[in-house]
Amino acid sequence: MTRDLRMARYGAVLTFVLAGLMVGTMTVRIPALTDKLHLSESMVGTILLVWGLGALVTMQSMRRVMARAGSRTVLRVGGPLTALSLVGVAFAPDLPVLLGAVTLFGMAFGMVDIAMNAQGSTVERAYGRPLMNGMHAGWCVGAIAAGGVGSLSIALGLSFTANVALVGLLALPVMIAVGRTYLPEAPVAEGATAARRRMPPVVYLLGALMFFAFMVEGTVADWNGLYMRDTMGAPEAVAALGYPIFELGMLIARLTGDRLRSRFGVRGMLTVSGLATAGFFAVVLAAPAAVVALGAVFFVGLGVATISPLTLSLAGTATPNPGPAIAQAGAMGYAGLLLGPVVIGFLSDATSLRTALGLAVVLGLLIAGAARFLPRRESAEITPLPTRTEHAAAA
Repeated sequence: MTRDLRMARYGAVLTFVLAGLMVGTMTVRIPALTDKLHLSESMVGTILLVWGLGALVTMQSMRRVMARAGSRTVLRVGGPLTALSLVGVAFAPDLPVLLGAVTLFGMAFGMVDIAMNAQGSTVERAYGRPLMNGMHAGWCVGAIAAGGVGSLSIALGLSFTANVALVGLLALPVMIAVGRTYLPEAPVAEGATAARRRMPPVVYLLGALMFFAFMVEGTVADWNGLYMRDTMGAPEAVAALGYPIFELGMLIARLTGDRLRSRFGVRGMLTVSGLATAGFFAVVLAAPAAVVALGAVFFVGLGVATISPLTLSLAGTATPNPGPAIAQAGAMGYAGLLLGPVVIGFLSDATSLRTALGLAVVLGLLIAGAARFLPRRESAEITPLPTRTEHAAAA
């Protein structure tokens, strides 16, 4: 194993950490943002919709971009842009400027998310064994750090602006530096062009599973804090702990997910994950006290954690170049991240926030049901990518 390959793995993990830190920082301070600009729940839903649309628009264009430029180039551009646009969100003085800044933040993050998963798949295939759950554990580390920093900022009396701007300014130089570690994708033969136009059917099934999982993740990330504070009456500092506790559960599951995949297979893991997500989210909604809800949120994180890494890893092996297939599945998945919080916002206005959050229980059941349509054996093994010497010999 070469030093460059090890550095590429560390660089990919660090990219996930920074992405989780930046997105998590904005997420945990949403209650402070609502206070700063006096936003209603439906307006929060609109802001999240704009953010998601920005990300989704970028993701929809990523199939061609990834096939031509590769994840290394996209990350070197998108990473610094994400940090800069987060600073813009922090300093937005009113709602119109905020909407513009959030749109840019979403578009830049859309580039980073697809590209870092494609880079993770490239590193995974270079190693020749499952690594994607470990990559996504980096996201959890960043999100947990965001929650801890957010709670500390609340305790110290730091504003939304100060907290978010500080994270963006610290992430900027690190994103630039880590760009040197990324691996290029292996060249793709001419005959693979048609495969990029029409993906194998399993890619769309995996995208549907991601859609359901990301709806759950987005629901917890964007609405759990408000639910804990406004519906359950928890103090804001306690409510802000829900997201990092959720991410802690995800982190533990992802650190063990690659080994569990080797033992139980993707289909069995996804079925159990869906049932666990539905059951424990029902406990969150029925909890009589905030401490019980926080404990249940931890187990929701355990349940839903491995779904997106597993689906992205399988998508990355479905075609010779992992980028276009991951872009297709990722775009479908992030449509769920876009729709979930927005649907919750409007349903909560029509009924109540507790009733609206019951959608997550239904989504968990859908994940368990859809997983049964996956083949009993994985459609493709994780095989090492050919080296440049092998490509030259083949040519």
